[in-house]
Amino acid sequence: MKKIRVIIWGFGAMGRGMAEMLLNKKGVQIVGVCDLNPKYEKVNILDMIDVKATDHEPVFVSTNIDHLLGTTKADIVLLCTDSFVKGAFDKIKKVVMSGVNCISTAEEMAYPYASEPVLSAQIDFLAKAYGVTVLGTGINPGFIMDLLVIALSGTMADVKHIEAKRVNSLSPFGPTVMHEQGVGITMGEYHKRIMDQKLAGHVGFKESVYMISDALGVKLEGFSQQMEPIITTVDRKSTYGEALAGNLAGINMTGQGLLNGDVFIDMIHPQQIEPEMEGIVTGDYIRLEGTPNINMSITPEIQGGIGTVAMCVNMIPHVLNSKPGLKTMIDLPVPRAILGDMRDLID
Repeated sequence: MKKIRVIIWGFGAMGRGMAEMLLNKKGVQIVGVCDLNPKYEKVNILDMIDVKATDHEPVFVSTNIDHLLGTTKADIVLLCTDSFVKGAFDKIKKVVMSGVNCISTAEEMAYPYASEPVLSAQIDFLAKAYGVTVLGTGINPGFIMDLLVIALSGTMADVKHIEAKRVNSLSPFGPTVMHEQGVGITMGEYHKRIMDQKLAGHVGFKESVYMISDALGVKLEGFSQQMEPIITTVDRKSTYGEALAGNLAGINMTGQGLLNGDVFIDMIHPQQIEPEMEGIVTGDYIRLEGTPNINMSITPEIQGGIGTVAMCVNMIPHVLNSKPGLKTMIDLPVPRAILGDMRDLID
C-alpha cells in the first residue's frame, strides 16, 4: 500500500509542527506545502523545520494552491489557516472539489453547526458529492473542553452541571492567535477593538458548548460569553508575541450554556503568553456534577501547540476511513497516538 499523501496548507507555527511530526511517522508522506508568504516560495521545507535527519524527499513551498492541488496527488490536506468558518469556507471548498479530504484547524470548524449552519450544510453537501471527508479539530476546541468532557460523562447516570476550565499558555501559537487574543496591545487599543467588535479572544466556546449539549441530547435555551483583559506587570515575549508591562498578555474568556433558566455548562479560559513569568500555574480542569460527581485535573496544561498538531495528525486515518461528509470529533473514533505505520489503520 502506498504511503498516505499529505498536503499542508499554511506553514506557520502549526503547519511546521505538523510537518515535523509527519516526518517522524511511518506510512505517511508530505507531497506538498502551500503558504502565501513570498519569502517561502520554492524553499525546501526541510530547511525550515527542526528535523535534522530524514530520508524524506525534498518538498518545496508553493504559493499557488490551485497549481499544487491540480498537479499533486494527495489523500488529505491539513488546512492550517483561519479561525472562522467564513474564512476557511472557500479554502475547504477548493480542497473538497479537488477530491481531497481535509482536516482544518479553524476553531469554529470543530463544531461549525453552532455558528454557521448554512455553510456547514454546504460543506457537508459538497463533501458527500465529491466523496471526501472534512473535519475540524485541535486541542481546544476539539478535545480538552468538549470531547474529553463528553467522554467523562459516559461514566455517569445523570449530569446536572458541567464546568470546564483551561488555564494555558499562548506562547506556542502563531501571529493569527496573537492578534485574536490582543497580545501586546494597550488598554486603549483593547477598548477600541471591543467597540469595533474586532477582538475575537478565544474562538470556540460556542462550538464546545453545543458539541457537548448535542452529544448529551440536551437542547440549550441560550449561550453567552464574556471577555476580560489580562494585563501583565512585567515585560513578556514569546516566539510570535510580545507584551510590555501594562499591556495585554492575553484574554480571560468565560462562557455559559443555559438550560431551564440556569447555567448548565460553564466555560472558564484565561490564556496568555508566558504565564509562568507571573507565577501562574497552567492546567486543565473538568468538574461534572451528577451521579457520580467527577473531578479531573491535569497540571500543567496539555500544551496547546503540540496538542493541536498531534490531534490533526493523529486523526488522519480516521478521516480517511470515514464515510464522506462534514464530521466532528463526536462522529469519529477516539483520537489516539499512532506509534506504528499509519497505513495499518486504514480500512
